[in-house]
Amino acid sequence: MKSLLTVVLLIFSNVFMTFAWYGNLKLQEMKISTDWPLILVILASWGVALIEYFFMIPANRIGSDITGGPFSLVQLKVMQEAISLLVFTLIVTFCFKSQTFHWNHIVSFVLLVAAVFFAFIRK
Repeated sequence: MKSLLTVVLLIFSNVFMTFAWYGNLKLQEMKISTDWPLILVILASWGVALIEYFFMIPANRIGSDITGGPFSLVQLKVMQEAISLLVFTLIVTFCFKSQTFHWNHIVSFVLLVAAVFFAFIRK
């Protein structure tokens, strides 16, 4: 159960973080934030990123073997990066229609998923 909860919290965390990092570009593309000063864009992104922490911190505390969870810190980090890529890919695909993926992007994603596999191999 801790494993599933950790993954779900990481997914939610990464949705908010992706919007914190790239949502300002969508607002720019939609001509919503064109006249915003950079500091306002930064503060808005920080506000979204703050919500991300409400998911990320519990995910790490529940999932870490330091606090009785099933994952090592390395496993948590590698899993988080893979989830981040998946969330990023879905958001870019559905929100940024002008962006396209090419074969080299897919290969790099596959290699990162392979990294997750290798991070979970126990000695």
